[in-house]
Amino acid sequence: MSDNTPPAQDFAATVSQLETIVERLESGELSLENALTAFEQGVRLTREAQQRLDNAELKVRALSEDRDGKLDVTSFATVPETDNATNHGNDSEETPPW
Repeated sequence: MSDNTPPAQDFAATVSQLETIVERLESGELSLENALTAFEQGVRLTREAQQRLDNAELKVRALSEDRDGKLDVTSFATVPETDNATNHGNDSEETPPW
């Protein structure tokens, strides 16, 4: 990596930056040179985001394997009754299914 490469940001910030780049490119207001620079930045960000997703998948797989190396798959849809009952009617807070 070069010295002028910005430090890695979190995944959500990367996606947000990619959305901004796409909007700028779609606007048609950039010069050819600026559009190419934005496109290159978008490609770099996309590769970084894909690498993060790949790493996250590897971690999930490692955490989900049983002793024999087989995936121990658990459905996210399975919510204990006590958790499910306490979340009904409360749309202001989104909670993960686990």
